[in-house]
Amino acid sequence: MQNDTSQTPILGLRTCIFLVPNLEEARSWYEQAFVQEPYFVEPFYVGFNIGGYELGLLPTDTPRASVVDNVQVYWGVQDIHAEFDRLTALGAKIHQHPENVGGELMTGTLIDPWNNVFGLIYNPYFKLD
Repeated sequence: MQNDTSQTPILGLRTCIFLVPNLEEARSWYEQAFVQEPYFVEPFYVGFNIGGYELGLLPTDTPRASVVDNVQVYWGVQDIHAEFDRLTALGAKIHQHPENVGGELMTGTLIDPWNNVFGLIYNPYFKLD
């Protein structure tokens, strides 16, 4: 069955939001993580365009005492092991080591310095429309 986007009201993923207590620190960390600068910077929001999808950083005063991983976002990579190692070198903590999840698919998750789950996926089957 072909994915005919003209027949569905849901157009696909647009934005992933991470809550952070210090917007400037998070901006700097994610500039290094994604190796690019944000396209939108305001005191209330920082937005990165990552391959046509948005990562938004939103400041919060609410303490993030524990990781909430009932929703996980995975960012596509070509070499999951190299990116996993690079992000841990930047200070991300290991949540789940990269593992094969069927066929050639591999996923792994990290925790950013503000306790957000940051997923990586190698998926040679996924193609953007």
